[in-house]
Amino acid sequence: MTALIQSGSKSVASLLLIASMLVSCSKADELAPFTSDGCSAFPDGTLAINTLWLSCCTAHDIAYWRGGTYQERLDADKELRQCVAQTGQEKIATLMLAGVRVGGTPFLPTTFRWGYGWSYLRGYKALSPDEEEILKARLEEYGETK
Repeated sequence: MTALIQSGSKSVASLLLIASMLVSCSKADELAPFTSDGCSAFPDGTLAINTLWLSCCTAHDIAYWRGGTYQERLDADKELRQCVAQTGQEKIATLMLAGVRVGGTPFLPTTFRWGYGWSYLRGYKALSPDEEEILKARLEEYGETK
């Protein structure tokens, strides 16, 4: 009897696993509305100007929400560094670059990972023309709610 119950539990667990995989696959092409947490776990600026590089982080968040290829991520990270450096904060810019290179991988289940607008584990994947259209519409929605 115990073996039958254990066997039944394994079957139920297997069915639940398969069902959850199907649900996650069906959501793979969905893009969440754009959100930004500013500079994530980093200050948005200095004590004197507390939003000094916030616009740099928001632009970087758009790139990360969007996702795409490894090269696109590298370009977005370099653009963040350049933008922050242009505020006169060269050392902060270099520190931020190091942080996003380590913490922004698409393989960690964080809210600020590369491609966070898409379902988890999308990884590095070029966007299709249809996905580009979805992105454009979502960004227009974001602009209307700001």
